[in-house]
Formats: sequence, C-alpha cells, structure tokens
Amino acid sequence: MTRGASEDEMSERDPYAGLTDEELERIPTVFRDGLFAGQVVLVSGGAGGIGRALCCLFGRLGASIVACGRDAGKLAGLEAWLGRLGIPCLTRAMTIRDPAQVAGLMDAVWERHGRLDVLINNAGGQFAAPALSITPKGWNAVIDTNLNGTWYMTQEAGRRWIERKQAGSVLNMVVPPQQVGVGIPHTVAARAGQVAFSRSLCLEWAPHGIRINCVALGTLASPGLEKYPVTARPSFAHNPLRRLGDVHDVAQACVYLAAPSGKFITGEVLTVDGGWQVWGDFWPLGKPDYFKIEE
Repeated sequence: MTRGASEDEMSERDPYAGLTDEELERIPTVFRDGLFAGQVVLVSGGAGGIGRALCCLFGRLGASIVACGRDAGKLAGLEAWLGRLGIPCLTRAMTIRDPAQVAGLMDAVWERHGRLDVLINNAGGQFAAPALSITPKGWNAVIDTNLNGTWYMTQEAGRRWIERKQAGSVLNMVVPPQQVGVGIPHTVAARAGQVAFSRSLCLEWAPHGIRINCVALGTLASPGLEKYPVTARPSFAHNPLRRLGDVHDVAQACVYLAAPSGKFITGEVLTVDGGWQVWGDFWPLGKPDYFKIEE
C-alpha cells in the first residue's frame, strides 16, 4: 500500500494494481535530492511497473534516464510523463534478445551522454505452466530474455566502461535463489544463471571499478499478478510480513546499491521479499493437494 494512505483508501485499493504514476511522483524516499545529479541510469523494461518506479525515483534524485523496451507506445508515454516532471529521458523500442540492437542502444547512450553510471537489467518475463507442458519455444523465450538478454546488456556496457576507463554499476533483477517456485522452472533457471554470472563478473571487472549486484524480488503489487490463476492468490502474501511489497520498495533498494551507500558492495544478492526466503510459499499454479498439510 502507499505510505501515508488512509484506511479507506487502503481498503478500496485493488491489491494487485500497484502504485500509480501520481503516487510514484510524491511517495517519500529516504534519499536526498540531487543524489544522482549528473549521472545517467539505463533501465531495461523501463515502461513496466517496476521499470517506471525505477525511472521515476532515479530521475527524482537527479539522474538522466535511458529506458528501453519492446512497446514503443508505452515508452513514449514514459518519456512524456518524465518530461513533465523535468526528468531528461531517452527511450528506445527494441528487444534485448538481439545483441546488435543492444550494441546500438549502448552506442546511443554514449553518443548522447558520453557516459553511463548505472545499468539496471529489469526487463524479463515468464509464464506459469506445468513443467511437462513447457515447449522448447517457451523455454527458450524465457531463457533468451531473462538470461541472454541480461548478459548482452551487461557485456556491452562493460565493454564501453573498460575501453573508456569509466566506472559503473550493474543491478540485475532476479528471484530469491534460496527459494523455488513450481510452475516456473525456466524463470528459476534463468535467474540462477544471472546470479552466477554476476558473481563471476564482479571478480573479473573489479579492477575496472565496476560493481555488479543482484536484487531478488518477492511478490509485488502489480497488474501482472492478474495473469496467474485465482488458485495462486493465497500464496502471494505468504511471507513473515503477510503482505505484498510494492515497486517503490524495489526502487529504493536499487538506489541504495547504486549510490555511495553501496560503494563497498559487489557480488551480492539483496533480497526484497518480506522474508519469503525465510518462511513462505509461492505457488504460481496453486498449491497441489499433495502439499496441503492439515494441522
């Protein structure tokens, strides 16, 4: 729920709607104004729920924003919205699955700004399905976006940072590696790969002043939850805090890692899940009878 919302507002809110643009513009943050002044932040999947929160918060803190995604119309809306807030924004409609398009995006960033300070690999996708019904095409689509696309973005940013002797920070969105979810083996595999290559690169690129971290996400209030069957909903808030997170929680975690507050953090997975990795269940297809235990 939005911080500071009244009880009536909270009771009337669709729990899966997420924060509105107006709420993202005014929601409080613990970080000071101008924290990212003069810096450039690139967000893949920038027009979606988490992406919009990332673009808005980093922009509110002074950054120039670059956002990419597949939907040109949504990106145009993002650019117009940020423009009304006085936040410089460059958008590009593309797919991160294509290494050539990724390289072109990075060229455009350096041509426009001469630098990139923070890369947030937020783009990704998944669908819930029984393992035996996932086709090779469906498996490869998730792996190609979540793992390969993240790798292409990271490699092309790193190439330019190292060539120009510029420091940088990479944040990769993953799922809590200690937990798994029945019905999303392709996502679990891809996100585990992201964590593994992030840990490897944080060693290889440390001499160049490049930090690489991951942010592991729990269940967040988002319209995307409506894609799951009704039987999955009882598990959405199954964590010690017994509620959903919101996209601003994720944005503030990313700011913490990208700002000077995170200057001695690399190769880490910061988990934002309400404690789900400690206790909780997430059943994207609903809990099977086999795992229902009577008390």
